[in-house]
Amino acid sequence: MTGLEVVLRTQSDVEANVARALLETHGIRAVLSSDVSHAVFPLAIDGLGEVRVSVRADEADRAVRLLDDYRSGARAGADELEKERPLLEQRLDYSFSDRGLLDQALTHRSRAHEDATGVVEDNESLEFLGDAVLGLVMADRLFREFPDYDEGRKSKARAQLVSAATLAELGDHLLLGDHLLLGRGEEKTGGRRKRSLIADAFEAVIGAIYLDGGYPAAAAFLDRAFRPLLERLRRDGVTAGTRDHKSALQEWLQARARPLPEYRLANTTGPDHRKEFAVEVLVGERLVATGSGQSKKAAEREAARQALAVLAAGAPPETVDLNTATAEELPTLPGIGEGTAERIVEYREEHGGFERIEDLMNVRGIGGKTFLRLRPLIRVDAPASRKVDGTDVG
Repeated sequence: MTGLEVVLRTQSDVEANVARALLETHGIRAVLSSDVSHAVFPLAIDGLGEVRVSVRADEADRAVRLLDDYRSGARAGADELEKERPLLEQRLDYSFSDRGLLDQALTHRSRAHEDATGVVEDNESLEFLGDAVLGLVMADRLFREFPDYDEGRKSKARAQLVSAATLAELGDHLLLGDHLLLGRGEEKTGGRRKRSLIADAFEAVIGAIYLDGGYPAAAAFLDRAFRPLLERLRRDGVTAGTRDHKSALQEWLQARARPLPEYRLANTTGPDHRKEFAVEVLVGERLVATGSGQSKKAAEREAARQALAVLAAGAPPETVDLNTATAEELPTLPGIGEGTAERIVEYREEHGGFERIEDLMNVRGIGGKTFLRLRPLIRVDAPASRKVDGTDVG
């Protein structure tokens, strides 16, 4: 390649690789070079000299603008975080040693998916960790503070305490929604007020505190957050606010002369010692909702809870055909931002359409949790490329 122009000089190969990734996502081919002999040292070693990022001369001005815009946006976002972070730490009553953990705990996957460099991490791994820490701490408190409760009552009490509704309420008290880092599509659809996102972020904050300060710090935070709820439980008993969602769903359907629910195992993932089950709930022949859990019973309960919410809101929504939905229509689905919608359309064009609903998980940005939420809302009709005169030729 001739006619190259240097657009970035840096001592850090990490910064150079981030810049190259950013430029190449915008169709600008970038080349890295260094004065260090590659025969002796690989380019990936920091601190051995200057690393240069070069592009074709006719694309240099555009490349410089892209890099400047990225720096300005990153600086503005960092400045805003610096201003807001102490306020949140004050409400948490915890100061982070590694503030990057708090930033990650507040980062929704829609923001990470829109990051062209791939450097931004979402909060799903911290949410997973926080869920486990929360369960342990609540089990410990119930064991110590409610010795007269049998195993069944303790289990119901813990389910009540760690429910998504409870976590969202605690997250609201901390104003977590105001601090969420969201992608553009999620921001436009009111993500800061979505109960599921706030509950997920609360669990991720627990995980971040655990990694930053250890179990004592996480347990102390949860004691402060849950103490009023534990006292209410002591005063009102375990039945206050507790719902058996499977029974409630069955009663709801019987009262309206509707068919009884049918639960069907849809998928099993994970190693034997930590399996995740996905269960679908059908009413008649129609799939109404999908739930997941670490046991079949837990997944059925979650599916019933989701189904109750769908049915209470009215008839189940019409499904979206992945083979015809446009990039503008797809972001109306939960968990689908503009970037993910574009990747769905690109996958469809590259493969001549979706043959199965499960193919959606091959699209970058569609994780297992997102797929389970989408499953009742999507369908796959035969791709247009596989039809002749409107007839599927399979």
